[in-house]
Amino acid sequence: MGVAVLSMQQEIIATLGVKPSIDVDEEIARRVAFLKSYTLQAGASGLLIAISGGIDSAVTAGLCKRATDELTQETGKPYMTLGVFQPCGEQPDIEDSYAVAEAFGLEYKVETNIEEAVNEIVLETEYAFKKLGMSRHLSRGGKGNIKARTRMVVQYALAFDLNLLVVGTDHASEALTGFFTKWGDGAVDITPLSSLNKRQIRQIATRLGVPQSILDKAPTAGLWDGQTDEGELGVSYEDNSDYLEGKDIDPKAREILESHYRRTQHKRQPIPGI
Repeated sequence: MGVAVLSMQQEIIATLGVKPSIDVDEEIARRVAFLKSYTLQAGASGLLIAISGGIDSAVTAGLCKRATDELTQETGKPYMTLGVFQPCGEQPDIEDSYAVAEAFGLEYKVETNIEEAVNEIVLETEYAFKKLGMSRHLSRGGKGNIKARTRMVVQYALAFDLNLLVVGTDHASEALTGFFTKWGDGAVDITPLSSLNKRQIRQIATRLGVPQSILDKAPTAGLWDGQTDEGELGVSYEDNSDYLEGKDIDPKAREILESHYRRTQHKRQPIPGI
C-alpha cells in the first residue's frame, strides 16, 4: 500500500499542533502547568508579560498570574507576575491594559513609554541612510518593527534584573501567516498560547474573565495608527481558525493563508547555521 499524502492544510495543522476543538478548562490547566514547570526549571522568580490591551496578552496575563499564584502557594516562596504597559506616546486604549491587570489582580505592574527611544533609533537609522548616500525616511513598516523590538529591549532589561521569564503571546493563527518576528517581537522565553488558534484563545478568554471591552476589539499589533491584523493579512480570523481546525473555507482565503505560510517559513525555523 502507498503512503497517504497529507494536504498542505493537514501538514500545517500537524506542524502547529492545533486541535479541532478544545476542552477549555483542560487547556487552561495544561498551560498553567507548563508555565509553572518551566519557571521552576529555569530557576526564575516569576513571569513578565507585556499587556497591550488586546485579547492575546490578556489571556497570557491570566495564565501567568494563575501559574505564579500556584507556585507561591505550593512552594512558600514568592513568585511574581509583572505586567508591563508599553505605550508609544499616547495610547488611546491604555485603560484596557490596566483593566486586564485589575481583572486578574496583578500586584506588580509598570508603564514604560517607548516613544523617545523609538524616535532616537529612527533618527540614527535615517542618519545611516544619509551616510550611505540615500536621502530617505524610514518606512512605516520599519518604524513599526522598531516599536516592537524596543518594547522587547525594555522587557528584557526588567526581566534580567528581576530574574523573570519573558512570556510571549505567539499563537498558531499568527504562526500560520508569519505575523510575528521570529520567536515573538524580537525573542521571548516561553509561549503558552502557541498551539491555539484565535477562536480557541477567545474561548479561554471568556472562561478566564477577560473584560468584555477587550473581547470586542479588532485585533491589532498597534504598529501604526489604524493598523489591524485582518486588514493587513487580507483574511479574517474566522477563516484562519476554521482552516486550522481542518474545515473547508473559501478558496480565495485558503490561497491567501497558504501563500503567507509558504512565504514566511523562515520565521518558524531555528536560526540556521552551517
